[in-house]
Amino acid sequence: MKTEERTQLQAAITELRDEIEQHDYEYYVCSEPTVSDGEYDEKMRRLIALEKEHPEFYDPHSPTQRVGSDLSGNFRQAAHAFPMLSLGNIYTEAEVREFMEKDDCVLVEPKYDGISISLTYVDGRLTQALTRGDGETGEDVTANVRTVRTIPLRLWGTPPQTVEVRGEIVMPWKEFRRLNRERERLGEQPFANPRNAASGTIKQKSPRTASHRKLDAYIYQVTGEGLPPTHSGRISEAAKWGLRTAEPIPCHNTGDVLKAINRWDAIRKDYAVPTDGVVIKIDSLARQEQLGATGKTPRWAVAYKFQSEQAETRLLSVSYQVGRTGAVTPVANLEPVRLSGTVVRRATLYNADTIGKLDLHAGDRVYIEKGGEIIPKITGVDRDARPAGAEAVVFPLRCPDCGTPLVRPDGESTHYCPNAAGCPGQVKARIEHFASREAMNINIGPETINDLFNAGYATDAADLYDLPVACLRRMDGWGENNTRNLRDSLAASCRLPFERVLYALGVRYLGKTAAKRLAATFLSIDSLVGASFASLTSVDDIGERIAQSILDYFADEENRRLIERLRSAGLQFTAEEKEPADERSEALAGLTFVISGVFALHSRDEYRLMIERAGAKVSSSVSSRTDYILAGDNMGPSKLEKARNLGVRIISETDFLKMTGGEGYEQSV
Repeated sequence: MKTEERTQLQAAITELRDEIEQHDYEYYVCSEPTVSDGEYDEKMRRLIALEKEHPEFYDPHSPTQRVGSDLSGNFRQAAHAFPMLSLGNIYTEAEVREFMEKDDCVLVEPKYDGISISLTYVDGRLTQALTRGDGETGEDVTANVRTVRTIPLRLWGTPPQTVEVRGEIVMPWKEFRRLNRERERLGEQPFANPRNAASGTIKQKSPRTASHRKLDAYIYQVTGEGLPPTHSGRISEAAKWGLRTAEPIPCHNTGDVLKAINRWDAIRKDYAVPTDGVVIKIDSLARQEQLGATGKTPRWAVAYKFQSEQAETRLLSVSYQVGRTGAVTPVANLEPVRLSGTVVRRATLYNADTIGKLDLHAGDRVYIEKGGEIIPKITGVDRDARPAGAEAVVFPLRCPDCGTPLVRPDGESTHYCPNAAGCPGQVKARIEHFASREAMNINIGPETINDLFNAGYATDAADLYDLPVACLRRMDGWGENNTRNLRDSLAASCRLPFERVLYALGVRYLGKTAAKRLAATFLSIDSLVGASFASLTSVDDIGERIAQSILDYFADEENRRLIERLRSAGLQFTAEEKEPADERSEALAGLTFVISGVFALHSRDEYRLMIERAGAKVSSSVSSRTDYILAGDNMGPSKLEKARNLGVRIISETDFLKMTGGEGYEQSV
């Protein structure tokens, strides 16, 4: 292999690893996935194949070498009695046959789509409930799990003195739809799918909230002394104790397994809870133990994943939407077709690369699926049905709203219109974002914003606070009630906290969580405007891309002018400081710290403030200038290795609190 090809291949593998790690964070930690399971699995399969073909690029920290983590740092952590591994995925009949070569006595169970849970019962009483976490350590969510009605607090009969059962907590479809209707009524973002709803619920700080959402649970594994030597026997025992169990179908050959798969695939559309496949597992516990596991998956069980429900329809046209950041997104306009219980008329095409890969032509018969059971997307084209002479869909070279030549930054798949100030689509989209419920919650819709923009009354968000009453009365359908509601919501927006205002500005890549962290760290817009690249990247969740975007935003004179107008309108550009400034000291003056891991006594942001108030600096990366690493549980392995190589001292929470005399440290006696 030539040096250039080798470099390109290594870069492709590294990029794929980084992409999967980002999706892992969004899925497990944030419970907000941005790609469907199928897309994620395809990326993982591609990475596994590349690493298998090129072992010279082996990396022990690759996503293929570990179990994904759902640790959020909001709950007490505890170790599992034995690893809680994830299952490997298969998709074809050939892979089923390959698995059946291991044993001819297997069980096929539905693969419930929720959050994995480990329950410990001592003397028949529920004592602990742990999430899967990273497979070795989980989060203690016992208080919330106790609200799940299908999980008994006391077992019936005579179970072993100590028994651990593992299963899946799920949100029934009926409850998922009810919850999303309620969230929309309250102006909250609806959950993307039942899995994320279940995960978000079980990690609520308030058990009362968890209780309000009617979760369900199914048990699929039982461990304890004196139990039957087969999985099916243990599941039968668990059912006698009052636990709701999975529904295993015994199979003795590949044909039986395929029939069971088809049976579950047929009934899952009408099933009360979400499933995304089946689990095939060997019944004999002795055989399971003999086969063992790899570092991340058991060899005695595998998940067969269902294909997403698909429909076929005709592509009518492709339109292009210009977002607030200038991103141009193609949208397919379709002949209406029913899919997963709803009528689909539009589907996302993501970007120019997607159009190119699909080789779309006008009038094509296309196949659509709902990614994550929610978002419609085109997955294929019936080229044999293509009309003669059909024109290819070509991504535009110029902005569809203002005609400015589009640009595509290196390393990105999205095209942007660079005419931020003069592009009507961007201007209106920025005002819509600013007024949205999650931002300033102003009582005005896209149609009215469009009318105000076209009439010259609203060319940026600050204009909303200067709208003359006369112009509103001339709007179609507007009367005194509309005008009063708008003015009331504008007044209420002036009382919203700094973090909401910061998010409402619409800085590219800056989401709600990152805006909240920046507001808590810098406390005012003036401090944030003066922040350096290094100080920005030292904040949790603020990577290099977000930091550079923030610097670029504040470097623009028009953006600074907008902020001053909004400040004059009365919006909050200062956060409440939780601790008085006079509590600063020079106890750690001149030192540089790196914070890594999950902490029990304080959050990472709290430790950052303690360090800065003691006169020290916080860095995001380990270097020869690092004096200490403040390490919690699950410290990043790359930082640990680099610290050891450089001889940087690693200290615990209690070590640090002893150094500073910070709250939470108790001297042992």
